[in-house]
This record gives sequence, C-alpha cells and structure tokens, in this order.
Amino acid sequence: MTTSSPPPPATTTAFFVQAIISFAVSCLALAGAVLYVPTDPWVRAFLGLGLLYVVTSTFTLAKCVRDRQENQTVVNRVDKARLDKLLAEHDPFSTPNM
Repeated sequence: MTTSSPPPPATTTAFFVQAIISFAVSCLALAGAVLYVPTDPWVRAFLGLGLLYVVTSTFTLAKCVRDRQENQTVVNRVDKARLDKLLAEHDPFSTPNM
C-alpha cells in the first residue's frame, strides 16, 4: 500500500487574506450604514438584526462546505486504500483453481 501526503490546499495565503479583508470591510461598511441611516431606531435595529443573521448564516454555510469537502476527502482516501489493497493482492500470473 502506498502512503500519500494530503492534497495541497486549493487556496493561497494571499487569497485567504483577501477574503478576510473583503469580508471585514463589507461588514463594517454595512454596519456603518445601518448606524447612520436617517430613520427610526426600530428600523435600524431590524437592519442590524438582518446584518447579524447574514453574517452568522455565512459562517454556517462556510462550515458546511468545509465539512462536506473533508468528508469527500475521507471517502477518496478510503477508496484509494481499497484499490491499493486490491492491486497489491492481485497476481496476474496465478492460475484459477478449478
């Protein structure tokens, strides 16, 4: 059976940092807009609650996508291990017992 290293990450550090900065800037800009919109406090509170809901659902979705990718990686490793075992046990020059 062969051992292999885990696959390299699909994203680079620069992309990861850019995504964090982009998320932070967009959240801060929207929070600032909610705070300074010229309307009643109830409307601001409702918009702020909507902002919090969007942020938490974004993190939940990201976690679900990550978990799904990890599960797929595990399935691929199990399938590869099974194939390696079958190939290691296979002897093309053996004669079938009759």
